[in-house]
Amino acid sequence: MRQFRRADRLNQQMLRDISELLDNELIELGGGVTTFTSVRLTKDLRTAKVFYSFLGSDHDRVRVANYLYARRKQIRSKVGKLLRMRHIPELMFEYDESVEQGVRIEALLNEIKRDEN
Repeated sequence: MRQFRRADRLNQQMLRDISELLDNELIELGGGVTTFTSVRLTKDLRTAKVFYSFLGSDHDRVRVANYLYARRKQIRSKVGKLLRMRHIPELMFEYDESVEQGVRIEALLNEIKRDEN
């Protein structure tokens, strides 16, 4: 049976905490839907890559990216209080295109089905 690393548990907890903290803020920012898809901590627990997807216009996606970059230190502080860790990982937000690609593929498949009928 696989033993879970501490980083695996922290990945899941950080994903939940970040999603809860930012859901309302990003809704108020407006313009689209932001979803946090995963968190990947380094083995030394010093850095966390937070992956997010966005459905909306490119302009709004850039606004969300700028917002996350500007607020990363405040977000890190809030997450650290929730996790109660001695060292809080540095947060790096990265755009995850997989959801957008999935929507695009689904639209293409639906178009093919319509053309066949």
